[in-house]
Amino acid sequence: MPQLDTSTWTTMITSSLITLFFIFQPKLSNFNFLPTPYLKPMNLPHPSYPWTLKWTKIYSPLSLPQHL
Repeated sequence: MPQLDTSTWTTMITSSLITLFFIFQPKLSNFNFLPTPYLKPMNLPHPSYPWTLKWTKIYSPLSLPQHL
């Protein structure tokens, strides 16, 4: 059974890659990319809830006095 001669594969692959690079380089260099997007500041009105006007104290069970 004859052996497959692979001695020229590296040369062919390298030359193909170089050729593809030179073909696509001008195409990519002339391509106009979109500008980077930026965040638009949003001024949202602060909602008014009834519980924001009232002061309430929340007691933690550990802070309450001990009941015997």
